[in-house]
Amino acid sequence: MPVRAFSIEDGNLNSSTIRVARKKTYSDLDLTFTKRPDNDIYRKTDAAAVKQAVRNLLLTSYAERPFMPDFGGDLNSLLFNLDTEFDDELSEEAIIEAVETYEPRARVLDVKSSIIGDLNSARVTVTFQVINTEQIETVELDLTRLR
Repeated sequence: MPVRAFSIEDGNLNSSTIRVARKKTYSDLDLTFTKRPDNDIYRKTDAAAVKQAVRNLLLTSYAERPFMPDFGGDLNSLLFNLDTEFDDELSEEAIIEAVETYEPRARVLDVKSSIIGDLNSARVTVTFQVINTEQIETVELDLTRLR
């Protein structure tokens, strides 16, 4: 009985299959909305797109996005916390959870936060790896309460 082979690869099942790695390009709109010469807006790709997405995620407060009450990093709430080591650890865990949950293109490597209660300010540094390119990026956010 003849063997049907749909491709050369399917002819011999004892040989290894051909593996193809497909690189996916990450692309987002540039949120500065700067106009290009052809009256279109710029876009960000790969690591720059993921960096912008992580920054926007962390600056989004809880319940700010409709129908997604747990979306965001809620960093504005850090400005009104007391300056304790316990608050730093809780905020770092919340940041890691937010990025892991809502930004699948990034893997968090390190988070450092420092809350300065007397000045009502917070500094957050998130180091992450872009999944597709294995590139390591850092997002630094300085938050200050305005009066």
